[in-house]
Amino acid sequence: MIKASLVIIGDEILSGRTEDRNLVYLSKWLGKLGINLSEVRIVLDHENAIIEAVNDLRKKYDYVFTTGGIGPTHDDITTDSIAKAFGVETRIDDDALETMKEFLAGKELTEPLLKMLHIPEGGELIYSPATKAPGYKIDNVFVMAGIPKIMQGMLEGMYDYLEKGDIVHSKSLEIMIGESFFAEDLTNIQEKYPNVSVGSYPFSRDGVYGATIVLRSTKESELASCEFLVKELIAKL
Repeated sequence: MIKASLVIIGDEILSGRTEDRNLVYLSKWLGKLGINLSEVRIVLDHENAIIEAVNDLRKKYDYVFTTGGIGPTHDDITTDSIAKAFGVETRIDDDALETMKEFLAGKELTEPLLKMLHIPEGGELIYSPATKAPGYKIDNVFVMAGIPKIMQGMLEGMYDYLEKGDIVHSKSLEIMIGESFFAEDLTNIQEKYPNVSVGSYPFSRDGVYGATIVLRSTKESELASCEFLVKELIAKL
């Protein structure tokens, strides 16, 4: 299985001022490519925190995605931090500069705009239809904006860079009884089908306890067999 990780960068996320909406979208988008999002870290806009997270995760996973911190303000430090993580300098990309000049059509190219055109040496541009300021990839690290629409557009430019894996299929079923009444049976089903991930997620609905059973696997035949046993379990409860 191909595995990826995500670094969400931003003081505003950890303070609760901004709600992250990129995690769910990215996880589903990667899942369609057979890439499993296996770890997520949220870090402050601190250079050492970004460097530590990126350097650790890029050794552990096939791909690392980052969101946030590539804008024009003083606290947008992601690009400088990524460059330091790789031990390289940043530079204004010639193609990004030309694209921005064409977009401005003679208007002033300010320092904040120029700031967004810097990428680490060795990086490759990834544009979003929503902006002329690029994201980029360097080695197995993909650096994207934190604004959801811009981030989603950048993902569309990444297909050619990503190796596709086996698609994970899923089934979900509901059991309208507390987990303690079926936990042992569910454990036995999981042991019988080690290639199927069997998860139980409890809920309370109108005073009635129950759980959603989620089955996930790249092996459709085993998934179907496992689903049959869970349905049998539900029927006898």
